[in-house]
Amino acid sequence: MSRAVLRVANCSGFYGDRLSAAREMVEGGPIDVLTGDWLAELTMLILAGNRLKGRPGYAPTFLRQVEDVLGACLERGIKIVSNAGGLDPAGCAQAVRELADRLGLSARVAHVAGDDLMGRDLDLVNADTGERLAAAPLTANAYLGGRPIAAALAAGADVVVTGRVTDAALVTGPGIWRYGWGPDDLDPLAGSVVAGHVIECGCQATGGNYAFFQDVPDLAHCGFPIAELHADGSCVITKHPGTGGLVSVGTVTAQLLYEIADPRYPGPDVVARFDTIRLEPDGSDRVRVTGVRGEPPPGTLKVAVNYPAGYRNTMTLVLTGLDVEDKARVAEEAIWARIPKDSFDQVDVTLTAQGLLRITVMDADRRTAGRAFSSAVVETGLAGYPGFYGLTPPGDASPYGVYWPVLVPASEVRPEVYLDGEPVPVDYPGPPAEPAAVAESDPPAESGAVAEPGAESGAPVVEGATVRMPLGRIAGARSGDKGGNANLGVWTTTPERYAWLAAHLTTERLKELLPELAPYRVDRHPLPNLNALNFVVHGLLGRGVAASPRMDAQAKALGEELRAQPVDVPESLI
Repeated sequence: MSRAVLRVANCSGFYGDRLSAAREMVEGGPIDVLTGDWLAELTMLILAGNRLKGRPGYAPTFLRQVEDVLGACLERGIKIVSNAGGLDPAGCAQAVRELADRLGLSARVAHVAGDDLMGRDLDLVNADTGERLAAAPLTANAYLGGRPIAAALAAGADVVVTGRVTDAALVTGPGIWRYGWGPDDLDPLAGSVVAGHVIECGCQATGGNYAFFQDVPDLAHCGFPIAELHADGSCVITKHPGTGGLVSVGTVTAQLLYEIADPRYPGPDVVARFDTIRLEPDGSDRVRVTGVRGEPPPGTLKVAVNYPAGYRNTMTLVLTGLDVEDKARVAEEAIWARIPKDSFDQVDVTLTAQGLLRITVMDADRRTAGRAFSSAVVETGLAGYPGFYGLTPPGDASPYGVYWPVLVPASEVRPEVYLDGEPVPVDYPGPPAEPAAVAESDPPAESGAVAEPGAESGAPVVEGATVRMPLGRIAGARSGDKGGNANLGVWTTTPERYAWLAAHLTTERLKELLPELAPYRVDRHPLPNLNALNFVVHGLLGRGVAASPRMDAQAKALGEELRAQPVDVPESLI
C-alpha cells in the first residue's frame, strides 16, 4: 500500500443512507480506509429515544454494512472507521466482534469513548444564544477529534467505532495515523478537516442535492466520494470510475458551504481556515484541494446536549381556489373556538405559498397537545371554509427534544480508547494555553455593511445593461442547519460574477428577496477564494431541527428559494 496517498472513502452521510454503499466502495476500486458518518445532531436524540425503549444506543444499520464488507476489508487491509457507536460505542464494538465471530473472521475492534459527559456538573449556557438550560439533560456528548482514532489504528485496530466525534475526525484520525502529524502540524491537520467536511455527507460531494443537477449524469446511481489525502494535507476529491454523479469544482464548492458559519472552522485538533481553500480541476471527476491554512484549536470543546422538552402535534389543511388568506383566517377562528390557542405552551401557524395551513402546537402535557387538538381541527370540517380537506389524520402528540450546544474546557475531557476491551494509551497533547486569536487584518462577519467587492475578488464590479432573471441562473446555493441557526451558501463561477454577487447580495437585499428572514439577525461571510458568500441566519430554526415547527425544519430548501428570486444581472455576465 503506497504511503504517498491515503484513500479515504465515505459510505454513509446520515443514519438511513444507502445500505449498499459500503460494498460499492470496497468493490469499486482501491481504498485504504472506509468511513461512514451516522451522527447528525438529531441522531443523538433518536438514539436516546431508542435506548429508553430498550433498543441499542448505536446505529444497527452499520452492522449490516460491516457484514457485507468485513471479510474483504480484512483481506485487503482496509480499515473501517465510523461514528456509528452513537451513545454506546462499547456496545457497538462488541456487536462487531460478535458479527466477526459468526462470519468466522478474526478482527481487532476498537472503540473510542470519553465523549459522554452525563453526570458531570456542566455549565449549561447555550453557546449560540447565551441562555441557561434549566431542564435536566437527556444526553451530553463532547465532540472529540481525530487523535484517539489515530491511537486505535496505531494499536492495530481493523475496525474503529466512536461515539460523538466531529464529522471531519473520521478523516483527520486516519491522516494522523498514516502521516504522524503532531499538534503543531496545523496546515496538514486543517487540510484533513476540509477533506473530511467535503466527504462527510456522502453523495452531496458527488452531485447529490446540487443546484445545477441537470449537469449531473446518472444521479440515480450516484457514486460516493473518496478523498485522496496527502502528507501535506492537500487532497483530491474523486469517486470510483463507472459510477454516476459528478465531481467538479462546483459540487465540491457546494459541499464546502454546507452547514458552516465563520470562515474559521473550529475543531478539537485545529481551526481550519475556509477562506484559504483553493480548488482546481484535476481531470475527469477529480478536484484538487490545496492551500488550507490552520490555526491552533480553541481551549474549549463543544458539547451536544439534548433534553426532553415536551410534546408536539401538527395538522395541515389545504386551502384551494380563491381567497386563500380569508380561508386561513376562518380556519383558525374555528379551531381556536374549540380549543383555546393560549392553552398551549407554544403555537406556530404557517400559511405556505402552496396554500397549506400548517398548525403546530407544543406543550408539556401530552394530553393537551394530543387528540384534544387534532380532533378539534377535524371537527371544523363541515363548518368551515369551502374546499376543506387535510393532509394529516387526527393523531396523538409525540415527544420532542431540543439540541442545546454548550462549551467545556478541553482539559476536562479525556478521550478513551479500547482495543478488544483493553485500554490503549492516547497521545493527548492538551489544549493550547490560549484560544486561537483572530488576526487584526482579517475582516469580521458583515451585518449589512458590505466591503468593496473589488478588494475581495480582484475583479471590478460590472455595470451596464441588465437582464432580469432568477438568481439561480448564474449562482448556485446550498443551505442547512446548525442548531437553531440556518446557513445559506451562495457561489458563482468566475471572479467577475463574484464581484457582482458580493456587491449585489447584501444582507438587506437577501431579506428583500426572502422576506421571511426579515426578523432575524443575518451575518454575511465573504469567501472570495471560492467565489462565494455564506450567510448565517440566527434563530430561524427556533430551538433546532427536533423542535422547529417549520415545514423545512433543517432549512434544506432555503438556498433553492433564493435561487428562484428574480434579480437584475448585467448582460455581460450571462
